[in-house]
Amino acid sequence: MSLSVFHYCFDSKQALLESVIETITEHYLTVVKAAILPRTTLRETVRAGFQAYWDHVRNHPAEHMLTYELTQYALREPGFEHLARRQHELYCATYAELIEQVCLGMGTGLRVPVPVLARYLAAMTDGLTLNFLVLGDAAAAAAILDMVSDHVAGLVHDERPAPSSGAPLA
Repeated sequence: MSLSVFHYCFDSKQALLESVIETITEHYLTVVKAAILPRTTLRETVRAGFQAYWDHVRNHPAEHMLTYELTQYALREPGFEHLARRQHELYCATYAELIEQVCLGMGTGLRVPVPVLARYLAAMTDGLTLNFLVLGDAAAAAAILDMVSDHVAGLVHDERPAPSSGAPLA
C-alpha cells in the first residue's frame, strides 16, 4: 500500500492498529452473539457461545495469533500501550455484553458482579487460546471449555418467580 493511500485511510499507525483490534473483536462478538440463543439449559447456552468462539480459533488460528502480536507490539512500543489496554477492555466489554444478553434472555441473575465475571472469562479465553496456539491440543481445550461452562452455570441463579402452588398464603 502506498503511503498516500495509508494516510488517506488512517491518520497514524496507532489509528490503523486500533482499527484492526476493534474490527477483529467486533467480528468475534458477531460470531458468538449469533450462537448465543437461549437453549434448553443455561449451561448449553453458555457452551454454545464458547463453541462458536472456539470454532473460530480452530479455523482461523493466524487471526488469533495476530491479536497476540498486536498486544505485544503495543506493549513494547512507547506511546502505543493504550492500544493493548483498549484491546483487553474491548474483550471485557464484549463479555459483559454477552453475559447481560444471556441473563436477560434466560431470566437469570449472577452471584458475582458482571464486570468480575467478564474479566474472568476474558482472561480464561485469552489464556486458553494462547495455550491452544502453542500446544495444539483441541481435546484439552474442549475439556476446559466444558469445565468453564459448568462453572459459569454455577454462578447463576434463577430470577424468575417460583411457580404458584395454588395454595393460599397464610
